[in-house]
Amino acid sequence: MSIQSPEDKKKIFDAVREISNSMLRAEAERDLVKEIVKEISDTFQIPRKTVKKIAVTYHKQNLTQVEQEHDEFVELYDKVTK
Repeated sequence: MSIQSPEDKKKIFDAVREISNSMLRAEAERDLVKEIVKEISDTFQIPRKTVKKIAVTYHKQNLTQVEQEHDEFVELYDKVTK
């Protein structure tokens, strides 16, 4: 370790405090997402997992990839179980 001066210590502590604050904001955002997912699920009787998957797919803009993975899963499932 090379914490040589009070300035080094302060710089590290300030960084740790900033990281902690960022983590707090991230936790709050995760809680908000959970609340929104629950509200939509309860209101429209859509499984929470489905609401979350729609939101994640929309966020990542990867519907084509999701469809391809689903098709591959269905194909493999059919091969294994039929």
